[in-house]
Amino acid sequence: MFLIGILLIVFGVLMLIRPNLIWLLTESWKSTEISEPSSLYLMSTRFGGIMCILVGAGAIAAFLWSKK
Repeated sequence: MFLIGILLIVFGVLMLIRPNLIWLLTESWKSTEISEPSSLYLMSTRFGGIMCILVGAGAIAAFLWSKK
């Protein structure tokens, strides 16, 4: 559970800080005409990053709480 929490937090921070990189790795190959992500894509990726960080923090908290 602890490792999953760490991975979620790392991936969430990446999504929050560098949504263009996420787009480049996952979506850019699908289109030859568009060279950058839309503002909606950037906003939803950042929101998803925040959710990953929260879930990861919750997983770590649950792991630490269960050790008491």
